[in-house]
Amino acid sequence: MAAPHVETTEPASTTPPGQASGSVFATAGLIAAVVAALVISLSASDALVLLGIPDPGPATTYGLPAVRAAGEIAAAIAIGSFLLAAFLVPPQKSGVLDVGGYRAVRTGSVAAIIWAACALVLVPLTLSDTSGQPFTVAIQPSNLWVALDQVEIASAWRWTAILAVVLAIGSRAVLRWSWTPLLLVLALGTMMPIAVTGHSSSGGSHDVATNSLILHLIAATLWAGGLFAVLAHARRRGAYTDVATRRFSAIATVCFVVMAASGVINMLVRVSVSDLFTTVYGRLVLAKIVALVVLGFFGWVQRRRSLPALAANPESRGALVRFAGGEVLVMAATIGLAVGLGRTPPPSNIDLDLSLTEASLGYDLDGPPTVARLMFDWRFDLIFGTASIVLAVLYLLGVRRLRKRGDAWPMGRTVAFVLGCLVMLVSTSSGVGKYSPAMFSVHMSAHMALSMLVPVLLALGGALTLALRALPVAGKDGVPGPREWLLQALHSPVSRFLTHPIVAAALFVGGFYALYLGGVFGSVLDSHTAHLLMNAHFILSGYLFYWVVIGVDPSPRHIEPITKLAMVFGSLPFHAFFGVALMSMNTVMGGWYYRSLGLDWNADLMADQKLGGGIAWATGEIPLVLVMLALLIQWSRSDDRTAKRSDRAADRDHDADLAAHNAMFAELARRDRGDGD
Repeated sequence: MAAPHVETTEPASTTPPGQASGSVFATAGLIAAVVAALVISLSASDALVLLGIPDPGPATTYGLPAVRAAGEIAAAIAIGSFLLAAFLVPPQKSGVLDVGGYRAVRTGSVAAIIWAACALVLVPLTLSDTSGQPFTVAIQPSNLWVALDQVEIASAWRWTAILAVVLAIGSRAVLRWSWTPLLLVLALGTMMPIAVTGHSSSGGSHDVATNSLILHLIAATLWAGGLFAVLAHARRRGAYTDVATRRFSAIATVCFVVMAASGVINMLVRVSVSDLFTTVYGRLVLAKIVALVVLGFFGWVQRRRSLPALAANPESRGALVRFAGGEVLVMAATIGLAVGLGRTPPPSNIDLDLSLTEASLGYDLDGPPTVARLMFDWRFDLIFGTASIVLAVLYLLGVRRLRKRGDAWPMGRTVAFVLGCLVMLVSTSSGVGKYSPAMFSVHMSAHMALSMLVPVLLALGGALTLALRALPVAGKDGVPGPREWLLQALHSPVSRFLTHPIVAAALFVGGFYALYLGGVFGSVLDSHTAHLLMNAHFILSGYLFYWVVIGVDPSPRHIEPITKLAMVFGSLPFHAFFGVALMSMNTVMGGWYYRSLGLDWNADLMADQKLGGGIAWATGEIPLVLVMLALLIQWSRSDDRTAKRSDRAADRDHDADLAAHNAMFAELARRDRGDGD
C-alpha cells in the first residue's frame, strides 16, 4: 500500500521509517526483559514453595517474565503509535494521514505483530509455569489443548494474541485519520485480558484491586507508548513535533497522577505498610515508587526545557531527544520491574480467612439491604465512580468558560447533567452498587437507573453542544484539536450507523433480552469484568438511544419528531414485556452463583428474582414519560421560536406575507362577484 500524498507545508521526515528508532525500541525491550528476569531471580524459589509445584526449569522461570516484558514494550509502542496518529499530530486537510501519522500507524502495526507473537509464546510458558512441567512438555499439542481452557491466565494470553492479530491486520488497511481512534481503543483493549487476571483478580478487595490495575495499565501504556512515539517522531524529524510534544505533555501529566493514585490503592490492597521494608514484594513496590518519581522528574525537566525550546523553534529537537531517550530507558526498566512484581507472590498474611462472600465479591456484606445500608454503606467504584466525578467537573468547567466570556448556558441543562452524574455515582458506589452483585433485585434497581435514568439526564444536559461551544476553534489554517475531533466523530460513518433509529433502539432494547433472557447473565455472574461491561453497556446504549430521541445535542442524522415519538412508543411494550417475562420465569438465573455467596438472608432466590422483574416492570416507563415530556416541551419551544421568527419577518417587510394573503382572497372574492354578474 502506497504512502499518502503529503499536502502539508511543514518539513517532512527524510529518515526511513524504522531506521530512526528501531534500535532504541529494541534496547528498551531488552532492558525490560533483563530487569524482569533479574527480579524473578530474587523470588522464584519462594513462589514455587508457596504454590507447591515443581520447578519447570530456567526456560520457563526466566523466559516467561522476559518474554512478557518484551511483549509489553511492544504493546506500549503500538498504543503510543496509534495515539500519535490519532491525537498528537494532525492529518492532511483531506482527512488522509500525513507522513508522521502514516509512519506511526505502520510502526504500530509491526509492534502489534510482535505483541501477538509474544502473547502466543506466553500461552505454553504459562501452562508450563502453572503445571511445573518443562516448556518442551507443555508446548506439545496434546497437553496444550487440554490445559488451555483450564488455566485462566493462559486463556487470557490467547485472547490477547487474537486481539493483537486483529489490530495488526486492521491497521494495515488504515490511511484515513477517522479510523485511528478506533485502532487506539483496540490497542488498549489488548491489555485488558491480562489486567483482569493475576494477583488483582483474586483474594479480598479484588474488585478494588482489579479496577485500580485497569486504570494503572491504561495510564502506564499511554504514558510509555506516547513517550516512545514522540521520541520516534522527533528522531525522524517529523512535522508538528512541537504540537505533538505539547499535547503529549498534558496527557503524561494526567497519566502520572492516575498511575500514582491507582498504584497506591493497588499496593494497599496487597501489602501492608509494615511489609514494605521486610518482604521482597514490599521492596519491589518501593523500587517501583522510586522509578515513578524518577520518571516524574524527567517529565518535569521536559516541560521546563524541551517545550520552551520547541515553542521558540520547532526545529530545536535536541533537548527533547536527549531527555526522552533517557526517560525511555528508565520507563523500560520500570516495565520490567512491574512484570517482575506481578510474578512475585505478595505477603502470605494478606489473603487469609476470607468468607465465601468476600472471596466472591471482594468484600463482606453486613446484613440484608436496608434503606440505611443502601444509602450510606458506600464502596467507591474506581471506574464508574471516578467517571461520574470527572464528567461532572469537566461539564462545570465548560459552563464556567462560557460564562467567563459572556455566553449564557441554560441552568436546566447543567442541573440535568450533574444529576445524571450523581445518579451514576450512587448506582455504582453507594450501598446499591455494593449489594448489586449479591442480589438480583438490587442489581435490577441499579440496572434501571444506569440504563434508563442516567442516560436521560445526561442527554438532557447537552454535553456535546457545550463542548462544541466551549472548546477553542482551530481556525482555517490551525492545527485540529478536540473540537475538530468531536465534529469528525459526530459526522463519521460509525456515528451515522449507530444513530439510525432502528440500530439505536435495537441496541437499547435488545440488550435487555440478550443479556437476561438469552442466558448471558447467569453464566458470567462470577466475572468482575462482565460486571464492568454490563454497566458500560447499560449507560452507553441508553445514552445513544436518548441522544437520538431527545435531540438536545446535534446528531449526524435529521430525525423527524414523529419518528422520535415512534421510537418512544415502540419501546414501551418491549420494556413492559421484559419485566413480565422476568416475573414469569420458573428458574433462577445464576442461582449457582447466588447460592455460593452463603447469604442466609437471601435464601429465597426466586422471590428476589420476581422482585427484580417487578422493579423492571414498574420503573421502566418512568424515564420514557420524562422523555415524552421533554419532547413536548421542545416542540412547544420550537413553535414559539417559529412564531417569533415570523413576527420579526413581518416587522421587517411590514406584513408583506399577510398583505399578499389578503390580496389573494380579495381577488378570489372579486372574481366570484364577477362570475355572479
